[in-house]
Amino acid sequence: MRLVGKACVTVCLVLAAAVGCTDGDGDPAHTAPPTPTRTASPAPSAPTSKPPDPVSIPGLIAREHRGSGLRLGTVRLRTDAYTQYAITYEANGLTISGLMNVPEGRGPFPALVLAHGYIDPDVYTTGRGLAREQDLLARNGYVALHTDYRNHAGSDDDPDNDVNLRLGYTEDVIAAVQALRSSGLPQIDNDRIGLLGRSMGGGVVYNTLVVAPGLVDAAVVYAPVSSRPAENLDHFQRRNGDPVVAEIEAEHGSPRENPAFWKEISPLTYVDRVTEPLLIHHGTADDTCPPRWSEQTAAAFETAGKDVRLVQHPGEGHTFSSRWRDSMDTTMDHFERHLR
Repeated sequence: MRLVGKACVTVCLVLAAAVGCTDGDGDPAHTAPPTPTRTASPAPSAPTSKPPDPVSIPGLIAREHRGSGLRLGTVRLRTDAYTQYAITYEANGLTISGLMNVPEGRGPFPALVLAHGYIDPDVYTTGRGLAREQDLLARNGYVALHTDYRNHAGSDDDPDNDVNLRLGYTEDVIAAVQALRSSGLPQIDNDRIGLLGRSMGGGVVYNTLVVAPGLVDAAVVYAPVSSRPAENLDHFQRRNGDPVVAEIEAEHGSPRENPAFWKEISPLTYVDRVTEPLLIHHGTADDTCPPRWSEQTAAAFETAGKDVRLVQHPGEGHTFSSRWRDSMDTTMDHFERHLR
């Protein structure tokens, strides 16, 4: 199923460390009824003494997530290896748009939900952000569903999403998996579903793993943001003068004023809930999302006894270039081992 490439360099993990990378994916190719989440028993870290803040990881854990109604729309592209469809699905009452590449052949095929990095919603177009990955994965036998997220392309609007630290994107990814599983499409193997996220989408994947353990079988992230949202706020938004920072802190308090809120919105606080194997790719020359963020996150997963692997790519920046194909070989090896 996979392509052959050079081996990636695996680097040891360093000490312990999501939402909001403002540099996009850097993609060179482009400038049936609801089903319940498959989850393991909640870990002790989920609070039970009082109703959780709805804008928090515990709030997402407590929420009933509903994803359904996956619809194949127009055919956007036909290749010798796959057909690309425009799609929509329902996510907790919102309609979310996206693309789905379906391999040629009988199937059923393992499926991956792709979570893209930050691209200004005002310029974003359907499926933009992970075009290389969509194509390569479909050519290697994976159904690839690329979600647009709420507020993007043809998706419904959520006016509070930015002030609420973009947690809605996590709901959209969870719902995408549920919609795949409940679709009844014969091309989809419901028992083999994984996640792949880049940059901001890496933070969305972290959230999904702690909110819905057991939902998928494996996950991969590329050049992810920090798993500590307070770091993302400072690194991307505050230093660039984003006016949303003032709105966020007026609603939730600053990290200094309300440390409890910022702790409860970090997936690291609840890493003990994770059940899926995680592969992290990061370039050592990434000047958008510092490599130390992945080192810290991987170390926290390792300390919690989780199945995590950090692969660092010497000289690679945020978008990957010369080592991208090699990294995708490693990615597909990871999915082949765990999507069984």
